[in-house]
Amino acid sequence: MRTVLRIPSRVVPAPARRATAPAAPVPAPARRATARAAALAGVLAVAAVCAGDAAARVFPFGPRHRSVNDLANQFVPFHAHLWDLLRGRADGGLLLDWRAGWGTSFLPDHGTYLSSPLAPLVALAPRADVEYAVYALTVLKAALAAAATAFLLRRLSTAPAWWWPALLGAGYALCGWSLVEGTYNPMWLDGLIAFPLLCLVAEWAREGVRPLLSVLTVAVCWTANFYTAYMATLGAALFLLARLATTDGFRPRPPLRAAVSTVLGVGLAAPVLAPVLLSTRQAHPGVVRDFEAAGAADALARLLPGTYGFSTPAAFVATPVLLLAAALAFRRDVPGRERWVWTGLVLAVALSFQWGPTHLVWHLFATPNGSPYRQTFVLAGLLVIAAYTGLAHGLPGRRALAAGSAAVLALTAAALPSDLATRPALLLALAGLAATAGALALPRRRRYAALTALLVTGALLGQAAATTAYADRRRLAHLDDYPPYGPEQERRAAALAAADGWPAYRTDSGLPRVAGNDPLLLGGQGAAYYSSHTPAVLTELLTALGGGWTSRGRNLQSLDNPVVDALFGVGARWRDGEVVRTDTALPLVTVRPPGPAPALGRSPFRNQELLLGARVYTAPSAGACPVGAEVFLWAPERTGPARLGGGAPVRLLGGGPKRRAALASLGVQNAPGVRPEVPGGRGPAELGCLDRNRLRTAVDALRSSAAVSVAPTTTGLTARFPRPVTGTAVVAAPAIPGWSCGGRAVEPYAGLLAVPVTGATTLSCAFRPPGLLSGLAAAGVSALVLAGLAVARRGQRRRALRTSSTPPAAQSAASAAAA
Repeated sequence: MRTVLRIPSRVVPAPARRATAPAAPVPAPARRATARAAALAGVLAVAAVCAGDAAARVFPFGPRHRSVNDLANQFVPFHAHLWDLLRGRADGGLLLDWRAGWGTSFLPDHGTYLSSPLAPLVALAPRADVEYAVYALTVLKAALAAAATAFLLRRLSTAPAWWWPALLGAGYALCGWSLVEGTYNPMWLDGLIAFPLLCLVAEWAREGVRPLLSVLTVAVCWTANFYTAYMATLGAALFLLARLATTDGFRPRPPLRAAVSTVLGVGLAAPVLAPVLLSTRQAHPGVVRDFEAAGAADALARLLPGTYGFSTPAAFVATPVLLLAAALAFRRDVPGRERWVWTGLVLAVALSFQWGPTHLVWHLFATPNGSPYRQTFVLAGLLVIAAYTGLAHGLPGRRALAAGSAAVLALTAAALPSDLATRPALLLALAGLAATAGALALPRRRRYAALTALLVTGALLGQAAATTAYADRRRLAHLDDYPPYGPEQERRAAALAAADGWPAYRTDSGLPRVAGNDPLLLGGQGAAYYSSHTPAVLTELLTALGGGWTSRGRNLQSLDNPVVDALFGVGARWRDGEVVRTDTALPLVTVRPPGPAPALGRSPFRNQELLLGARVYTAPSAGACPVGAEVFLWAPERTGPARLGGGAPVRLLGGGPKRRAALASLGVQNAPGVRPEVPGGRGPAELGCLDRNRLRTAVDALRSSAAVSVAPTTTGLTARFPRPVTGTAVVAAPAIPGWSCGGRAVEPYAGLLAVPVTGATTLSCAFRPPGLLSGLAAAGVSALVLAGLAVARRGQRRRALRTSSTPPAAQSAASAAAA
């Protein structure tokens, strides 16, 4: 007869909810291993980038410069201006910049190019070494991306040897997108850092921990660079769904927590984001193009090391990452859900790059100008996580390793029809595959561990350094390049500083230009300006006056013309290797007679006269100007040399819609009947004969009622007139949105900032970037909600602590009393 023992049941208190339970402390050895992994990942990333640049003999390791495209046009000049701001040497402040574009809103530019928390480090270097500082920031960002990824991987699992997260973290930071595209667009590298950080936020949301830190992390990432942070956020959302699918199953609370953290974090970043988004709408329109998917062979070829291109995704990740990710699908020792979810996610993301609707989702619903695969770093990050998912269960067995190697070889074979799959790229890929597969196939014994680490690390660093060197050289051959900042530029900057008379007059950085933002780089207060936020009103105004530009009207050039210099108060400018002064510069604020604003037309000569209020050009007779007049040629669509008699040739560079040639001086007409030589081509070619005496008379007439003192500030200006004036007060600055004068909205005067005045002796104008107040309001609401959630969470913790400290007997008595 079997005896049945019955154990008395007892009431077991329900465990505290995960959201309020304190996180388990991390053992000290694990913390030290995580720190070592993060540090090693950063060191490996720095070593690979610097080794590649040194092999290519590129700045700062050789004679080849890095001054290409937007790196020279935007990032170096903007960081130079940030240096001036931080040192108190800039004309303007965070809201308003008086140096470029005759006066522009600076907060959108700051939010687009300079809002990284690392950007202020540029002020630690001498200003003459700004290019060194930008390079150092670029390498530092790669190191931080590697370290953040290593930290994330250790957070997911501590099963593999501590150096594996370091190696894979470096592999992410050294992906093709980072080495080929991010290196000359340093602001994008903030997105490279943001992806692992936002994945950490997703992991915290899954576990219900660190809500405050989650919100602050989102805020920092979106402030640093909202464009790539948006892409990183999409990738982190996919990461969270995959983690839920492979661990806890789908639960609504983690996505809700992540969504709340994201909304509040973006809200905290709104004082920067709102002005940026509104400024983008008010900017001169850029290139509008339709998305065209890359060919399959070309897209697969970009997985190889040592490839370069713009219309294909720079999807290279070192062979150790690619092989481990490919082997995951064939590992029977890994749970099937993990294998198929991560493999399927990587494939789905890769395919989403090639489909028009998902392409638009990745890029904020607008096909970008330039590379159409700016989200590729997210794919690299997911490949790294997939590779580590398998490693968390140990190294792959030989069957899985062979199958993964076969998959990598199949991808390589599919890329052979592409011209991008060069022989060096193929050899480098095969060598890396052989080294990695051989290392992983070694016996799993302690004495082989060092050899395994050496082979895998060598494959990663060798491929990354080679890709860096190859991209360095191809970039110089394929992109616009500009003179690097050196002794000649320092001499020019010093001469401009010596001539500076702001605000009594402007000093223009002049021509030939060094880059697109010479006023920010060299000093002065000119018309040149290049940004994603170049205001449409500024481009239209400069175009109407005869200005030249590139990048379809977003890269504005200095306009060397006496009438325009008079209108905008340019009293000194760089010309022919020296600073040239003039005595016809008007004050920054003038007064025009009452009446409607002039309507600008087609001819730049007539438009200049309308703004000046006087006739200063005479018409040529039989194609030639009167003797003594200065001859100006306007042929915006022509390309080639123009010449007046035996004078020096002037090269025009027109040919819209990408370029427009500026109004150019051909010299003084010294002999009657000499007609200028004009390059042939389509579009108008008009001559204007400037009478300097008429110009001086017109300037004297405007000076009689102009402001006798003007005090520009970081948020506006104040002008004082010699006597009460009535009419239209005109400020020599573009009428960009955000200005108000005397508490009333401005009334543009043919594109210039203006306001009617009656008997006024002073004029005060203030500038506030559109969207700033709404952004501050959103940040305030987010801060209040965050504070409320923090108080509520603290109360929950106290109640949980009181409950856990109450004796079981007291809990039972309380329960009985409640019943």
